[in-house]
Amino acid sequence: MDDDLPESVKKCLDILEENVEILANLEYDLDDEKNDELTPDMELHDLFDMTEDVAESARIKRAESNFTRRQAEDSL
Repeated sequence: MDDDLPESVKKCLDILEENVEILANLEYDLDDEKNDELTPDMELHDLFDMTEDVAESARIKRAESNFTRRQAEDSL
């Protein structure tokens, strides 16, 4: 019975890690949807600025996700 415990704990931690990643992705998706707005009469330079902002935001979110994943892996 004692030999089964470490394997059970490892399985639980694996499931927990997977769920944390899923929840983080859901949070990012919800934030993205909240930030989606239609803006009429935009100039071309405004669209370029928005594109740069979106790309920067995606890089930051990816970095945050990777950092969270590494922290979860380190805590195991």
